Amino acid sequence: MKRGYKGKILLFGFVLLMMPLAVTAQDGKEYIRKGNRQYKKGGYSGSESMYRRAQSQEKSTADAGFNLGDALYKQGRFSEAATEFDKSSEGYEDQASKAEGLYNLGNAFFKDQKYKESIEAYINSLKLKPDNKEAKYNLAYAQEELKKQEEQQNQEEQQQDQNKDKSEENQDKKNEQQNQPDQPQDQEQPEPQQGTMSREDAKRLLEALSAAEKKTQEKVQQEKARGAKSRVIKNW
Repeated sequence: MKRGYKGKILLFGFVLLMMPLAVTAQDGKEYIRKGNRQYKKGGYSGSESMYRRAQSQEKSTADAGFNLGDALYKQGRFSEAATEFDKSSEGYEDQASKAEGLYNLGNAFFKDQKYKESIEAYINSLKLKPDNKEAKYNLAYAQEELKKQEEQQNQEEQQQDQNKDKSEENQDKKNEQQNQPDQPQDQEQPEPQQGTMSREDAKRLLEALSAAEKKTQEKVQQEKARGAKSRVIKNW
């Protein structure tokens, strides 16, 4: 269905764009004719030049602007085309020509993804020509595309808000950490070395060694005394 809408947009726009309006004024008539001949051959840039020359004439009509919008549309310059269609539709007095200008205006806005503006243009065209099925079809398609565009914009805004909140939260945490006083660092206590004794243990050990040494000295003295007696030379 979407492809059908798109095909209709291109087809209906093509039908109108390929039908340059008749020239009613004498001034600029030849330029418009030359522009039309180039337009039909696909020379849209050359036809644009002719239509602009027709616009520059003293008694220029809305037809030159309408056809110029056609040439710009074919070159993909939709924003410029919309400007010309808008001006030409205001310049027409008969409702049929005005309705066609507004319809093409809607097509140019649609191609430029300005769906709100295209909807308004289609509605204004239908007010003047209610039986325009192409305008009704394109209006429905533009409304559908506008809905999708708004949904996408809402999603992007929500994502931006979430990213903003997350960034602010991270900044608050960072500020909170920076504002906290420095905490004293725990000093590492030296681990006791293996084999280290206390002063009391050392004192007791020294006393024990002194007592043992004293006993040893006494024992040595006793052994010396016994040895001396055993070495006495006998009196044979």
